[in-house]
This record gives sequence, structure tokens and C-alpha cells, in this order.
Amino acid sequence: MARRDYLLKRAAWSLLTILFVLVLNFFLFRILPGDPTTSIAKDPRLTAETRASLARRFGLDNPLILNLQGGNPFDSQFFAYFDRLAHGDLGTSFNFNRPVSELLGERIGNTVLLVMGGQVLAIVLGMSLGLLAAWKNRTSLDTGAITFSLAAWSLPTFWLGILLLIIGSTYLGLPTAGKETVGVEFDSFWAQAVDVGRHLLLPTLTFTIVLLGEYMLVMRSSVLEILSEVFSWPGVGSLIFEAVRRQDYPVLQGAFLVIAVTVVAANLAADLIYGLLDPRIKAP
Repeated sequence: MARRDYLLKRAAWSLLTILFVLVLNFFLFRILPGDPTTSIAKDPRLTAETRASLARRFGLDNPLILNLQGGNPFDSQFFAYFDRLAHGDLGTSFNFNRPVSELLGERIGNTVLLVMGGQVLAIVLGMSLGLLAAWKNRTSLDTGAITFSLAAWSLPTFWLGILLLIIGSTYLGLPTAGKETVGVEFDSFWAQAVDVGRHLLLPTLTFTIVLLGEYMLVMRSSVLEILSEVFSWPGVGSLIFEAVRRQDYPVLQGAFLVIAVTVVAANLAADLIYGLLDPRIKAP
């Protein structure tokens, strides 16, 4: 197989995958039960006039796919969604009344902050523990390391998080939720960094313990959504959870699009590197 053909084929499949995700994104969240206008106003006792006004404001009164009531047939929610995406606009959040791109930018930064510390610690400690267990093969140290790793891996993340939350808040005086202490004005960047670090300690420790066993034995996926809920860490997981609860279509569409594009881009990068390194794939 010519290398150019291989690379073009992988790139084409990636584009088709993203296009499929875009279409799925639009319909997936609109089959959720309930009325999004009620979630927007956070009041189930809305009058019909108020519901209609909110629907017009966010374009929810337009036909779903095609406008068959006269006028422009493309004047619908579906084509408005693609038109905004073509202009780099992920929409406005129903719940926060802010651009989705701003919300995701903030939450992605928080998620990366949580992941970096947990992943680095888990990789270093997990692999070190694995090397130590291999070096002391068939000894009590090897048995203890494997037992600890299996126990850490099998612990329910939600339960472990709550346990560490109780211990940390009761005996160590650590904060229980959020990213920063609410209502505090910091006099320096370092004071703020220390406060963020104290809030980050418990979720990072939970993340590290769960992943540590996985890195020693096998490689597994992360548990960020659970951590976001237990520790109220303002990451992408908690944003998605809140968006589902509020039927915030733009946030859900934007978040899942970013996640999907990231996964597709990572797979495409791996395929491209594979294509360059594999001698069976010949250059044209």
C-alpha cells in the first residue's frame, strides 16, 4: 500500500467520523425528556407566553430539520447549528447565558490541571512499584505490591473519594469542594496557588490511587467525571453533568464535539505515525 494512499484514507475516515459526530450531537440531546425552556428559567410554573418567548430567544421555536411552513426551507435548528459551527460558534449556554467556547475553555483548563498531577504521580509510582515487584519476584514484597494494586484498582472511585474527603476534611482541615475558597481575595499569585493546591490535593490523591494499580497491572481509562462530582471540581465532567440536568443543548453539543474531535485527532496522529514508521507501508 502506498503511504500517501494510506494517509489520505485515514484522514478521510477521520473527517467522516467527525461529520457523523456532528449530526449525532444535534439529535442525541434533543430526545431527552422534558422541556428545555423550563430548565432555562429554572421554574416549572412558567406561563405559555414565557415559554414561547424563551423558545424564540434561543431558536427553539424553529422547525427541527427543515422548514416546511413556507419561506426558507433551511431556516431550522439543524442548519442553524451547522451554520454556527462553520463560523466557529459553539452557541450560547441556556443555563449560564455565556458562550459555550468560554465555558469549555475554563473547564478544560481545570480538567488538565487535575489530570496532570494525578497522571504523573500514578505513572511514576505505579511503574516504580511494578519494577520493584518484578525485581523482588515471588517475595512478600511482590505479593504485597500486587495485592495493593489490585485493591486500589478494584475500589469504587466514588467510595474512595468520599472516604478521603471525610479523612482530609476531618483530620487534615482540607477543603471539601470547589477550586478556590469562595469569598477570599488573594494578595498574591502564590497565595492563590497554595489555595488551589489545597483544593486539588484530595481529588488528585484519589485519581492517583485508582490509576496507580492500573498502571502497574494494565492501562485503563480515567475516572474524571466521578471525581468532578465527589469533590465538586469545576472540570468538563461536572459541566456535562450540569448540562444534562438542565437540558443545556449547546453545552452538551460543544463538550461532546470537543471530546470527539480530541479522540479522533489522537487516533489520526497515531495512524499517521504508524504509517511513517511501518516499513510495510511504502512511500509513493
